[in-house]
Amino acid sequence: MLATIYIMWLREIKKFLRSPSRIIGALGQPIFYLIALGYGLGAVFQAAGRGNYIEFLAPGIIGMSIIFSSIFNGMAVIWDRQFGFLKETMVAPVPRFAIMFGRTLGGATVATFQGCIVLGLTFIFGFHPYSWTLIIPAICIMLLVAMLFSSMGLMVGSLLSDMQGFQLIMNFLVMPMFFLSGSLFPLQGIPTLLSAVAHIDPLSYGVDAMRTLLIHVSAFGLPLDISVLSVITLIFLGLGSYFFSRIQI
Repeated sequence: MLATIYIMWLREIKKFLRSPSRIIGALGQPIFYLIALGYGLGAVFQAAGRGNYIEFLAPGIIGMSIIFSSIFNGMAVIWDRQFGFLKETMVAPVPRFAIMFGRTLGGATVATFQGCIVLGLTFIFGFHPYSWTLIIPAICIMLLVAMLFSSMGLMVGSLLSDMQGFQLIMNFLVMPMFFLSGSLFPLQGIPTLLSAVAHIDPLSYGVDAMRTLLIHVSAFGLPLDISVLSVITLIFLGLGSYFFSRIQI
């Protein structure tokens, strides 16, 4: 079982490393947000007495890069189904959970690596972490967030066979989760309805956990962030495993 997980994980890593355009393309949107919002709204944020906006924005942009990369891991399932690779793996005498978990872990590792690259880019734009020793725990949070959304994407990909439909559904889910997670604005003092939505958005807890570790600012508290992320990740791993095991090929 461990060998199956490792092989599926390694496949995702090799696919990523063999596509330099994917690495470069993943950096375009974070750089755009850091420039357009970080410098464009920085003066407004600072005038309101909330400090340096680049430092506030950086964990949110890292979360954005992770969610966009990891959740589209489900598209690879549809792609492999159309080109026959999924059939070859599903008929192998190995547990389907091992296949699903290996793919999820591989997608999460790739997304975490991209998040680390974006973290490195934020230093160029003037970001300074609260403590350099907390970078490693922050990377662990990145991996947890990536596991959550990678398993979510794989679950949705297991239910669909149309790539265009997957893209539409994922955009419908991803964009609201990103914009309503507090990635771009503080969650304190916002309208009640918006606050309620942010509290049920799993990305809110991921971004808040990274902010706690990187800039020592928190809306929910690190213990709650980790607890919520862990529980939701386990739920989506279970759902993803169930629906993946029921794929008809």
